[in-house]
Amino acid sequence: MKNLTEMMKKAQEMQAKMGDMQAGLADATVEGVAGAGMVKVTLNGQGDMKAVSIDDSLFSSEDREVLEDLIVAAHTQAKAKVADLAAEQMKDLTGGLELPAGFKMPF
Repeated sequence: MKNLTEMMKKAQEMQAKMGDMQAGLADATVEGVAGAGMVKVTLNGQGDMKAVSIDDSLFSSEDREVLEDLIVAAHTQAKAKVADLAAEQMKDLTGGLELPAGFKMPF
């Protein structure tokens, strides 16, 4: 019974740390860049887009499709950075313990 009590205590501690990690991610920002820096997208740690920056040179272009593709590419890059940041923080939280694929925290 002692082991079960200890395990439950550890699970509660990890859940509290998860809440702190998620709050920290919400405050984090990452930037995705495309077109050699002509388009930049800023996301928060939850993947919500917070800002878009477009170089003035793209507005003189008639090619709207290129601009749209660059925005999508910058967003994709920023979203990948959010996932990497979350994975790194999860790795720190679990002490480097690899969790099974598809395992979602908190429980």
